[in-house]
Amino acid sequence: MTSLALAALAFIAIHLGVSGTTLRDRAVVTIGLRGYMLAFSVASVGAIIWLVSAYQAAAYVPTWGQLEGWKPVMIALMLPAFLLVVIGLTTPNPTSVAQEGLVDQAPQGIVRITRHPFLMGVALWSGLHLIGNGDVASLLFFAALAVVAVAGTVSIDAKRRRVLGAKAWEVFASRTSIVPFAAILAGRNSLAVREIGWWRPGVGIAAYVLMLGGHAHLVGVSPWPA
Repeated sequence: MTSLALAALAFIAIHLGVSGTTLRDRAVVTIGLRGYMLAFSVASVGAIIWLVSAYQAAAYVPTWGQLEGWKPVMIALMLPAFLLVVIGLTTPNPTSVAQEGLVDQAPQGIVRITRHPFLMGVALWSGLHLIGNGDVASLLFFAALAVVAVAGTVSIDAKRRRVLGAKAWEVFASRTSIVPFAAILAGRNSLAVREIGWWRPGVGIAAYVLMLGGHAHLVGVSPWPA
């Protein structure tokens, strides 16, 4: 469990203590953007491998225990989590890596709903599992992912503001939101389903169905209520 706790702290530190902070800016000046991206990628991949392997090796120490009644909630809400992740990864977005130049364009597709769709999907996924699993290892593992996902939205916004300039960033940010649908409900944007298309949700639904069907085999835990 000690290894898992250290891995969780390392994962959080790398993403929130370096990326998105002025420490990143100084590193870019020192070793260049490509050098920083390479170093950060290696460190990030190493941290997630450590985190996953430590989680798999951790002993099962129950807290509130697995919540069978929570499984139908998880099954229902994991679909929007998959859609946010898949659509977010496949949609041009100035908050994504190396896409800062899109900041002058109006938000399109899923970006109208949230400017951080991937992170919102990860936050929903990790939060659902944190509640449902009910053991110490899952608490550490999924809490680390949830913290990085939620706090990462603020960190990325701050980084984009510094890199792109406050004026350019604020114009874009004013037309979208971190919280899904907040800008639409506030009248600062409108929903345009056609911009999302059909293939992105199709891939998301397919990935959801495959994971739901193979969850017991891949993870060792059935997603279905007993």
